Amino acid sequence: MKFDTKVVRAGIEPDPTTGSILPPIYETATFVLPEVGKDLGFDYTRSSNPTRQVLEANLAAIDNGKYAISFASGMSAVDACFKLLTAGDHIVCGDDVYGGVTRLLDNVTAQQGLSITYVDTTNTDAVKAAITSETKMLWIETPTNPLLKVSDMEAMVKISRDAGILLGVDATFATPVFLRPLEFGADIVMHSTTKYLAGHNQIIGGVLITNHEHVFDKMKYIQKTIGAVSSPFDCWLNLSGLKTLHLRMKRHEESALQIAAFLEAHPKIDRVLYPGLPSHPQHAIAKAQMSGFSGMITFELKGGTEAGKTLMNNVQLCGLAESLGSVETMITHPASMTHVDVPVEDRRKRGLTDGIVRLSVGIEDVEDIILDLEKALEKS
Repeated sequence: MKFDTKVVRAGIEPDPTTGSILPPIYETATFVLPEVGKDLGFDYTRSSNPTRQVLEANLAAIDNGKYAISFASGMSAVDACFKLLTAGDHIVCGDDVYGGVTRLLDNVTAQQGLSITYVDTTNTDAVKAAITSETKMLWIETPTNPLLKVSDMEAMVKISRDAGILLGVDATFATPVFLRPLEFGADIVMHSTTKYLAGHNQIIGGVLITNHEHVFDKMKYIQKTIGAVSSPFDCWLNLSGLKTLHLRMKRHEESALQIAAFLEAHPKIDRVLYPGLPSHPQHAIAKAQMSGFSGMITFELKGGTEAGKTLMNNVQLCGLAESLGSVETMITHPASMTHVDVPVEDRRKRGLTDGIVRLSVGIEDVEDIILDLEKALEKS
């Protein structure tokens, strides 16, 4: 089954009871057992649910994985990954990751006795140097949030295998349409399904996908114990959004390429970061390992922070919003929104200045979005 067909059909069969082409929403907390010690495959929705099971089968298939676990949020999925480790273990984490991950690691995970080292994962030598005898996991984003750094997947896999550690990859920005880390040998791939995989700003969710049964069993146990499960209705909405993922992503990328080129040529723009542009520092790597560049653009105005704020306060179609990956175009100020909990010194050290603007390109007519940005830039 080819990828586009998997997106629409993998793991999804007509309902055997009614013939419904869409899976039913099993909006129930519990399931009646036929007798003591026997069930019909389900007993309690925190453990498993038929609607969630269909979503998990579909998500595993499109990422070319064997096992998937659907979580209540992307962050609960990330947290389950870190809970694979025990006190005294060490995590090497990319230095440019979603602010919520930094908040989790610094303020929660570290209190549980784990240590963390942040490193630029585009620098393979720096990653190698950060690994110690206590290191048990390498956690990366590619492309990263918000600076869109692209890590060399083959190099990251080799480093983790040589060190005998787990490699976890947050591929939310790329989606399985453009990058499937498990095919390179990654151990775990994470997506915030809130974003492109659902694609319509309707749900909060996350997923972990792996080919290792022992990793799956442990993460599933963690999820069941904590209860960080996605609701049946959210799973159903996610399945509905997924059916057009391959079509939407092509439109996101097509428009983003045009908008990135427009911004790069604009006299008021200081720099543009988009993996599809030849000017991007890791453009060659992105081109080699990804089949497309997605819809995220990061840029900075020559006028600095105030010019950036003026732009964001004057757009009309680009919604000033915290999220990304939806059919609507959204614009974000990472320093005061998504990464506000990252200490200022750390943000600046990583290159995340207060003037950075992050744009999630939707599927509207690209000329309308460019015109919206052009008019706002006139006031910046």
